[in-house]
Amino acid sequence: MKIETNQNGSIMTMELEGWLDTTAAPLLGEAVEAMPPEVTQLILDCSKLEYISSSGLRMFLSAHKKMSKKDGLVLTGVNRDVRDVLEMTGFLSRLDVR
Repeated sequence: MKIETNQNGSIMTMELEGWLDTTAAPLLGEAVEAMPPEVTQLILDCSKLEYISSSGLRMFLSAHKKMSKKDGLVLTGVNRDVRDVLEMTGFLSRLDVR
């Protein structure tokens, strides 16, 4: 998996590309933990995300918890397959998916 990060003021965007599975999930966790403290909103651009496993879902939940005291976590560009997984697991109703 590839993660491309871009910060614009207090907004951090991470573009996720490939598979967010057991192997790749720790990479996202490290990227979220490495965010500067001035970041108040995290946008995960999922337009190039092909697959998500339960490990990836845990990273989404972890990022959501970290950003809950700030402006929050936003998922964008979620394709049908990933959206179906989010819906089946109940994450679609818990996360801000645009």
